[in-house]
Amino acid sequence: MRLVPKGLSLPGLAIGAGAVLLAPVIIPAVGSALKPLLKATIKGGILAYEGAKVSIAETKEAFEDITAEAKAEVSKKNTTAKKTIKKK
Repeated sequence: MRLVPKGLSLPGLAIGAGAVLLAPVIIPAVGSALKPLLKATIKGGILAYEGAKVSIAETKEAFEDITAEAKAEVSKKNTTAKKTIKKK
């Protein structure tokens, strides 16, 4: 007569029982050890996001400035061309 069903071993059952008994102690300890790491990861993500927002805003502003300068140059050339045509 077998005490352990086929496919299971006594050491495996002992490890499983130990894990079940120790889980309430180990899981909170591991959780409290990982909490600072998770918090640091989240903070890093927030800082990266904020930095990206600033970079994108600066890039947008530079692009808008260049666009405004280009429009002003085109407008100036058109005004100069119209004056030249009227003089003839």
